[in-house]
Amino acid sequence: MTTQTNFQTYKFIKGDSGKWYIDLPDWTGQKADLEMVGGADTMLDHVGSGAPEAELILSEFPFANADVLELIHDYSRQPGGGGIYFLGNYNGEILNQEIWLCEVTEFVFGKLPPQIYLKKV
Repeated sequence: MTTQTNFQTYKFIKGDSGKWYIDLPDWTGQKADLEMVGGADTMLDHVGSGAPEAELILSEFPFANADVLELIHDYSRQPGGGGIYFLGNYNGEILNQEIWLCEVTEFVFGKLPPQIYLKKV
């Protein structure tokens, strides 16, 4: 396993409408662009365990006790951008879930990474 220290913590907030959003203060686009949809909302419901907020450590590189999202379809060159990721396991539980992450992923990472490692704070 490669060990890198370049990971970031991101907060996800579930609004009164029941929709999840990533908290990105530097984002200059529409708030709607930050909504977590296409399976990401379902994953956050699972990760958040009913809480209105969830904090995740995200990295392109493996780190201790992290689970991995694997890019299975790259749509970065198409309208809407982003890609479909597969989350096989989360925190020791089998999920086998596909998750669409939009072009905001490219804003966060500077590209659409082939893997995104994650762990709840």
